[in-house]
Amino acid sequence: MTLPTHVDDLLKLAVETGETLAPLAAEVDAGRSNGHEAYRIVREAGLLGLLIPREAGGAGLSFGTYTRVLEQLGIRNGAAALGFNMHNVVIGALADTAGTPLPPAAEAFRSWVFDEVVSHRRMFASAVSEAGNGAKLRGMSTTYRLSEDREHYVLNGEKSFVSLAGAADYYVVAARAEGGESSEVSHFVVAADDPGVSFGQVHRMAAMNGTSTAGMTLDAVTVPRSRLYLSVEGMSLFKLVREPHWMTAGYTGAYLGIAEAIYRFTVDHVTSSPRRAEDPVIQHDLGRMSARLRAARALVHEAGDLIDSERGSVEANAMVHAAKYVVSEVGPELGRDAVRVCGSAAVSGRAPLERLIREASFSSVMPAKPHDCLEYLGKAAVGVNLRDARTFSW
Repeated sequence: MTLPTHVDDLLKLAVETGETLAPLAAEVDAGRSNGHEAYRIVREAGLLGLLIPREAGGAGLSFGTYTRVLEQLGIRNGAAALGFNMHNVVIGALADTAGTPLPPAAEAFRSWVFDEVVSHRRMFASAVSEAGNGAKLRGMSTTYRLSEDREHYVLNGEKSFVSLAGAADYYVVAARAEGGESSEVSHFVVAADDPGVSFGQVHRMAAMNGTSTAGMTLDAVTVPRSRLYLSVEGMSLFKLVREPHWMTAGYTGAYLGIAEAIYRFTVDHVTSSPRRAEDPVIQHDLGRMSARLRAARALVHEAGDLIDSERGSVEANAMVHAAKYVVSEVGPELGRDAVRVCGSAAVSGRAPLERLIREASFSSVMPAKPHDCLEYLGKAAVGVNLRDARTFSW
């Protein structure tokens, strides 16, 4: 499928795909489906190649527009939007290098990944989180070493929360060198069917079951040197500190969409009854919800656009953290307002609001967490060197 090139057409495609995904959300949340159907729909819609440059067969989407795509998907199926973002955490960081000449090995890696996505519709996912360490790169226990023939890497370790488990074709695994500094972390592309790769039972969580999240074990998994991310060891933390948007900002679009869904449900519930719609107290509540949502949307969109114009700048990175913090606050706030306006009948298990409120609360769990966002903004305010990896506990 050839993706449209005009932004309005891409957003229309996102809305249409989201409408197809919407009926699946409740079934997955209730445990009656594993959520993989959503990602089949995403594949068939051609969305996996949104961020890949046009010259490589993708849509060449900017980060700001990608944020808006996630918002549209999140309005209709929050878990699917988050799972889709995990694919783009991997692809987006690579797409950022488009147009930049790279060493031959890195060029070959980039071309291979782009071709896997565009020509074969392969889905990628990120495997970083570990028990007791979360998604922080520093302090990671998963290790790698060169094989005796020095043509392969051997990975060992366990990941605790890997989204798209069983749904993706490849997983980009973060690991540190055996015996090396814990801050020198590299990423490797591991295929789902590589010997030594296994997944535990998919976690049954309070929300976001559609992300198909499970533990991952790597038992002497051997991958060729060509699958070292961009063919450079020890660069992961360096990259994250300077350009944290792929680890953080993708979540803001999806969670903004969930907040929008809460607001839309509340408005629909109110307007279904003329008596409620004419109540000045309820109108006041809806006005407050609208103002909060509009402020969050403006911040998220501005952060996305600033990444496009000033990627890696202190201001762009600060905006990313501000947007993530605000969205993590606004979703639950709108949920509380919705309960007050709609009453207990609207939050029964039969209505989507109950699920949306649970989903919104998970924003504070995803990186960067609220205290990390505030730390970043506070350090920026007092002039701390935010390009020094030693500044953070990541």
